[in-house]
Amino acid sequence: MTDTPEITDSHCHLDFPDFDGHLDQIIANAAAAGVTRMVTICTRLRNEPAVRAIAEAHAPVFYAAGTHPMSAAQEPLATVDELIALARHPKCVGIGETGLDYHYTADSAEIQQHSLRRHIAAARDTGLPLIIHARDADADIARILTEEHRNGAYSCVMHCFSSGAGLARAALDLGFYLSMSGIAAFPKSQELRDIFAAAPIDRILVETDAPYLAPPPHRGKRNEPAYTAHTARKGAEVFGLSYAEFAARTQENFDRLFSKAARFEAAA
Repeated sequence: MTDTPEITDSHCHLDFPDFDGHLDQIIANAAAAGVTRMVTICTRLRNEPAVRAIAEAHAPVFYAAGTHPMSAAQEPLATVDELIALARHPKCVGIGETGLDYHYTADSAEIQQHSLRRHIAAARDTGLPLIIHARDADADIARILTEEHRNGAYSCVMHCFSSGAGLARAALDLGFYLSMSGIAAFPKSQELRDIFAAAPIDRILVETDAPYLAPPPHRGKRNEPAYTAHTARKGAEVFGLSYAEFAARTQENFDRLFSKAARFEAAA
Protein backbone atom coordinates (compact mmCIF):
# COMPACT_ATOMS: atom_id res chain seq x y z
CA MET A 1 0.00 0.00 0.00
CA THR A 2 1.06 3.59 -0.52
CA ASP A 3 0.00 6.97 0.80
CA THR A 4 0.33 8.53 -2.67
CA PRO A 5 -3.01 10.16 -3.54
CA GLU A 6 -4.81 8.52 -6.43
CA ILE A 7 -5.50 10.52 -9.59
CA THR A 8 -6.75 9.78 -13.10
CA ASP A 9 -5.22 10.68 -16.45
CA SER A 10 -8.48 11.52 -18.20
CA HIS A 11 -6.95 11.80 -21.70
CA CYS A 12 -3.96 10.08 -23.28
CA HIS A 13 -3.06 8.22 -26.48
CA LEU A 14 -1.54 4.88 -25.54
CA ASP A 15 -1.95 3.48 -29.07
CA PHE A 16 0.52 5.99 -30.52
CA PRO A 17 3.86 4.61 -31.75
CA ASP A 18 5.71 6.45 -28.97
CA PHE A 19 4.57 3.72 -26.56
CA ASP A 20 5.10 0.66 -28.76
CA GLY A 21 6.61 -2.15 -26.72
CA HIS A 22 6.58 -0.12 -23.51
CA LEU A 23 2.98 -0.17 -22.32
CA ASP A 24 3.54 -2.44 -19.34
CA GLN A 25 6.28 -0.14 -18.05
CA ILE A 26 4.25 2.99 -18.81
CA ILE A 27 1.30 1.67 -16.81
CA ALA A 28 3.60 0.62 -13.97
CA ASN A 29 5.14 4.10 -13.93
CA ALA A 30 1.66 5.57 -13.72
CA ALA A 31 0.71 3.37 -10.78
CA ALA A 32 3.89 4.36 -8.93
CA ALA A 33 2.91 8.02 -9.35
CA GLY A 34 -0.62 7.39 -8.05
CA VAL A 35 -2.21 7.46 -11.51
CA THR A 36 -4.47 4.45 -11.10
CA ARG A 37 -6.71 5.03 -14.13
CA MET A 38 -6.29 6.42 -17.61
CA VAL A 39 -8.56 6.98 -20.60
CA THR A 40 -6.86 6.31 -23.91
CA ILE A 41 -8.44 8.13 -26.83
CA CYS A 42 -9.18 6.84 -30.31
CA THR A 43 -8.74 9.65 -32.86
CA ARG A 44 -9.63 7.70 -36.03
CA LEU A 45 -12.35 5.07 -35.93
CA ARG A 46 -10.32 2.67 -38.07
CA ASN A 47 -7.93 2.50 -35.11
CA GLU A 48 -10.69 1.68 -32.61
CA PRO A 49 -9.92 -2.07 -32.50
CA ALA A 50 -6.33 -1.38 -31.44
CA VAL A 51 -7.37 1.18 -28.84
CA ARG A 52 -10.03 -1.16 -27.50
CA ALA A 53 -7.48 -3.98 -27.25
CA ILE A 54 -5.26 -1.85 -25.01
CA ALA A 55 -8.16 -1.21 -22.64
CA GLU A 56 -9.10 -4.89 -22.64
CA ALA A 57 -5.54 -5.95 -21.85
CA HIS A 58 -4.87 -3.49 -19.02
CA ALA A 59 -7.19 -3.18 -16.04
CA PRO A 60 -6.45 0.53 -15.30
CA VAL A 61 -7.16 1.61 -18.89
CA PHE A 62 -10.50 2.76 -20.31
CA TYR A 63 -11.06 4.24 -23.74
CA ALA A 64 -13.12 6.63 -25.85
CA ALA A 65 -13.84 6.54 -29.58
CA GLY A 66 -14.31 9.27 -32.15
CA THR A 67 -12.83 11.16 -35.09
CA HIS A 68 -10.40 13.97 -34.30
CA PRO A 69 -11.36 17.22 -36.05
CA MET A 70 -7.98 17.41 -37.80
CA SER A 71 -8.78 14.03 -39.38
CA ALA A 72 -12.43 14.73 -40.18
CA ALA A 73 -11.80 15.50 -43.85
CA GLN A 74 -9.57 12.45 -44.41
CA GLU A 75 -11.66 9.84 -42.61
CA PRO A 76 -15.10 8.46 -43.44
CA LEU A 77 -17.67 10.54 -41.60
CA ALA A 78 -18.71 8.59 -38.51
CA THR A 79 -22.41 7.89 -38.27
CA VAL A 80 -24.33 8.36 -35.05
CA ASP A 81 -25.30 4.68 -35.10
CA GLU A 82 -21.67 3.64 -35.53
CA LEU A 83 -20.59 5.68 -32.52
CA ILE A 84 -23.47 4.34 -30.43
CA ALA A 85 -22.53 0.77 -31.33
CA LEU A 86 -18.90 1.30 -30.30
CA ALA A 87 -20.05 2.83 -27.02
CA ARG A 88 -21.66 -0.45 -25.98
CA HIS A 89 -18.27 -1.91 -25.06
CA PRO A 90 -18.01 -2.05 -21.26
CA LYS A 91 -14.73 -0.11 -21.20
CA CYS A 92 -15.73 2.56 -23.75
CA VAL A 93 -16.50 5.48 -21.47
CA GLY A 94 -16.60 8.56 -23.74
CA ILE A 95 -17.43 9.89 -27.21
CA GLY A 96 -14.51 11.57 -29.01
CA GLU A 97 -12.28 13.21 -29.20
CA THR A 98 -14.14 15.49 -31.53
CA GLY A 99 -14.39 19.26 -31.83
CA LEU A 100 -13.00 21.98 -34.07
CA ASP A 101 -9.43 22.87 -35.01
CA TYR A 102 -9.00 25.92 -37.23
CA HIS A 103 -5.29 26.31 -36.49
CA TYR A 104 -4.07 23.76 -39.02
CA THR A 105 -7.28 22.61 -40.70
CA ALA A 106 -9.56 25.62 -41.08
CA ASP A 107 -10.22 24.60 -44.69
CA SER A 108 -12.26 21.65 -43.41
CA ALA A 109 -14.35 23.72 -40.96
CA GLU A 110 -17.68 22.67 -42.47
CA ILE A 111 -16.99 18.93 -42.31
CA GLN A 112 -15.56 19.34 -38.80
CA GLN A 113 -18.77 20.99 -37.67
CA HIS A 114 -20.88 18.26 -39.25
CA SER A 115 -18.74 15.59 -37.55
CA LEU A 116 -18.98 17.39 -34.22
CA ARG A 117 -22.77 17.46 -34.33
CA ARG A 118 -22.88 13.72 -35.01
CA HIS A 119 -20.64 13.06 -32.02
CA ILE A 120 -22.87 15.25 -29.86
CA ALA A 121 -25.91 13.24 -30.95
CA ALA A 122 -24.12 10.02 -29.97
CA ALA A 123 -23.13 11.46 -26.59
CA ARG A 124 -26.72 12.52 -25.97
CA ASP A 125 -28.05 9.08 -26.91
CA THR A 126 -25.52 7.03 -24.93
CA GLY A 127 -25.20 9.27 -21.89
CA LEU A 128 -21.40 9.14 -22.25
CA PRO A 129 -19.42 12.38 -21.97
CA LEU A 130 -18.38 14.20 -25.11
CA ILE A 131 -14.63 14.87 -25.32
CA ILE A 132 -13.89 18.18 -27.06
CA HIS A 133 -10.73 19.36 -28.78
CA ALA A 134 -10.85 23.12 -29.43
CA ARG A 135 -8.17 25.20 -31.12
CA ASP A 136 -8.61 28.63 -32.67
CA ALA A 137 -12.35 28.01 -32.97
CA ASP A 138 -13.77 29.39 -29.73
CA ALA A 139 -16.78 31.17 -31.19
CA ASP A 140 -17.97 28.25 -33.32
CA ILE A 141 -17.37 25.72 -30.54
CA ALA A 142 -19.37 27.78 -28.05
CA ARG A 143 -22.17 28.33 -30.56
CA ILE A 144 -22.50 24.68 -31.57
CA LEU A 145 -22.24 23.28 -28.06
CA THR A 146 -24.90 25.73 -26.88
CA GLU A 147 -27.23 25.14 -29.83
CA GLU A 148 -27.00 21.40 -29.42
CA HIS A 149 -27.50 21.55 -25.67
CA ARG A 150 -30.81 23.32 -26.28
CA ASN A 151 -31.82 20.35 -28.42
CA GLY A 152 -31.17 17.96 -25.55
CA ALA A 153 -28.76 17.86 -22.63
CA TYR A 154 -25.47 15.98 -22.75
CA SER A 155 -22.28 15.98 -20.69
CA CYS A 156 -18.90 17.16 -21.92
CA VAL A 157 -15.27 17.82 -21.03
CA MET A 158 -13.17 20.47 -22.74
CA HIS A 159 -10.03 18.38 -23.06
CA CYS A 160 -6.61 20.02 -22.70
CA PHE A 161 -8.34 23.33 -22.16
CA SER A 162 -6.15 26.19 -23.39
CA SER A 163 -8.71 28.51 -24.99
CA GLY A 164 -10.00 31.87 -23.81
CA ALA A 165 -12.07 32.84 -20.81
CA GLY A 166 -15.18 33.26 -22.98
CA LEU A 167 -15.21 29.63 -24.08
CA ALA A 168 -14.47 28.51 -20.53
CA ARG A 169 -17.49 30.43 -19.25
CA ALA A 170 -19.73 29.14 -22.04
CA ALA A 171 -18.72 25.55 -21.27
CA LEU A 172 -19.14 25.96 -17.52
CA ASP A 173 -22.53 27.60 -18.00
CA LEU A 174 -23.64 24.44 -19.82
CA GLY A 175 -22.50 22.30 -16.89
CA PHE A 176 -19.39 21.05 -18.68
CA TYR A 177 -15.91 20.31 -17.31
CA LEU A 178 -12.47 21.78 -18.03
CA SER A 179 -9.41 19.51 -18.11
CA MET A 180 -5.95 20.70 -17.11
CA SER A 181 -3.04 19.44 -19.20
CA GLY A 182 0.67 20.10 -18.92
CA ILE A 183 0.11 23.45 -20.64
CA ALA A 184 -1.38 24.74 -17.39
CA ALA A 185 1.97 24.03 -15.68
CA PHE A 186 4.10 25.91 -18.23
CA PRO A 187 5.75 29.01 -16.70
CA LYS A 188 4.15 31.39 -19.23
CA SER A 189 0.61 30.02 -18.75
CA GLN A 190 -0.47 32.33 -15.92
CA GLU A 191 -3.45 33.64 -17.92
CA LEU A 192 -4.65 30.07 -18.41
CA ARG A 193 -4.14 29.27 -14.72
CA ASP A 194 -6.27 32.33 -13.89
CA ILE A 195 -9.07 30.94 -16.08
CA PHE A 196 -8.93 27.65 -14.21
CA ALA A 197 -8.81 29.42 -10.83
CA ALA A 198 -12.09 31.17 -11.68
CA ALA A 199 -13.82 27.84 -12.40
CA PRO A 200 -15.64 25.74 -9.80
CA ILE A 201 -13.36 23.06 -8.38
CA ASP A 202 -16.06 20.46 -9.01
CA ARG A 203 -15.67 20.92 -12.79
CA ILE A 204 -11.93 20.24 -13.05
CA LEU A 205 -10.16 17.17 -14.43
CA VAL A 206 -6.48 16.49 -15.09
CA GLU A 207 -4.83 14.80 -18.05
CA THR A 208 -1.61 14.43 -19.98
CA ASP A 209 -2.61 14.21 -23.67
CA ALA A 210 0.42 11.91 -23.74
CA PRO A 211 2.68 11.55 -25.64
CA TYR A 212 2.32 15.33 -26.10
CA LEU A 213 2.63 18.39 -23.83
CA ALA A 214 4.76 17.02 -21.02
CA PRO A 215 4.66 19.33 -17.98
CA PRO A 216 7.80 20.58 -16.25
CA PRO A 217 10.23 19.08 -15.36
CA HIS A 218 9.77 16.84 -18.41
CA ARG A 219 8.80 19.51 -20.94
CA GLY A 220 10.10 18.75 -24.42
CA LYS A 221 10.24 15.01 -23.74
CA ARG A 222 7.73 12.26 -24.37
CA ASN A 223 4.81 12.66 -22.02
CA GLU A 224 3.28 9.68 -20.20
CA PRO A 225 0.37 9.16 -17.80
CA ALA A 226 2.63 9.20 -14.72
CA TYR A 227 3.29 12.87 -15.37
CA THR A 228 -0.35 13.71 -14.62
CA ALA A 229 0.94 14.10 -11.07
CA HIS A 230 3.03 17.13 -12.04
CA THR A 231 0.04 18.89 -13.58
CA ALA A 232 -2.13 17.95 -10.60
CA ARG A 233 0.40 19.46 -8.20
CA LYS A 234 0.24 22.71 -10.15
CA GLY A 235 -3.55 22.44 -10.09
CA ALA A 236 -3.47 22.14 -6.31
CA GLU A 237 -1.50 25.41 -6.17
CA VAL A 238 -3.97 27.12 -8.49
CA PHE A 239 -6.90 26.21 -6.25
CA GLY A 240 -5.07 26.73 -2.96
CA LEU A 241 -5.50 23.12 -1.91
CA SER A 242 -3.18 20.44 -0.67
CA TYR A 243 -2.22 17.89 -3.30
CA ALA A 244 -4.24 15.23 -1.52
CA GLU A 245 -7.32 17.47 -1.45
CA PHE A 246 -7.02 18.42 -5.11
CA ALA A 247 -6.47 14.79 -6.10
CA ALA A 248 -9.56 13.71 -4.17
CA ARG A 249 -11.70 16.43 -5.77
CA THR A 250 -10.60 15.58 -9.30
CA GLN A 251 -11.26 11.89 -8.61
CA GLU A 252 -14.79 12.75 -7.53
CA ASN A 253 -15.21 14.83 -10.67
CA PHE A 254 -13.98 12.05 -12.92
CA ASP A 255 -16.30 9.54 -11.27
CA ARG A 256 -19.22 11.90 -11.75
CA LEU A 257 -18.53 12.66 -15.41
CA PHE A 258 -17.14 9.29 -16.48
CA SER A 259 -19.66 7.37 -14.40
CA LYS A 260 -19.45 4.31 -16.65
CA ALA A 261 -15.79 3.87 -15.66
CA ALA A 262 -16.69 4.24 -11.99
CA ARG A 263 -19.45 1.66 -12.31
CA PHE A 264 -17.12 -0.75 -14.13
CA GLU A 265 -14.58 -0.52 -11.31
CA ALA A 266 -17.23 -0.96 -8.64
CA ALA A 267 -18.46 -4.13 -10.34
CA ALA A 268 -14.99 -5.57 -10.95
